[in-house]
Amino acid sequence: MHERIDRETEASLHLFRVFSKAFKSVSDHSAAGCKHEGFNPTDFAVLEMLYHKGPQPIQQIGSKLLLQSGNVTYVIDKLERNGYLERHPSAKDRRVIFAELTADGRNMMERIFPRQAVMLRRALSGLTLDEKQQAIALLKKLGLQAERLGCTNNKSGS
Repeated sequence: MHERIDRETEASLHLFRVFSKAFKSVSDHSAAGCKHEGFNPTDFAVLEMLYHKGPQPIQQIGSKLLLQSGNVTYVIDKLERNGYLERHPSAKDRRVIFAELTADGRNMMERIFPRQAVMLRRALSGLTLDEKQQAIALLKKLGLQAERLGCTNNKSGS
């Protein structure tokens, strides 16, 4: 027999299901756009980060994009082979290697990023600008609290 779930827990479960489905739908749009441009979403995420934030320590790219270090190395190697980025050592610490877009990488991102942005705007068109700003604030609040709590098997919910 199932234990009765309180309203707060039921709402939390429903929110998780709705959030997961919405995330998948929007992510599918993004992935399709990346694929259309000849990249997988991970490749595009690395290129986009370097495009918007400039040179980044390779060791930090994975954590900023929630990637495992082996995946980052593979992606960086592939993008470097294709001429989109290059590595160079830090002037301050020889142990730190930076990834940076090449001129070809920057030109390519200047060409394809606007199309990707339009695709995401379309995928998120179900919300008004004000609703998007509210969603951003609420999702940040949600994520920060979940991060503070850490991942545990605490059944009490506290």
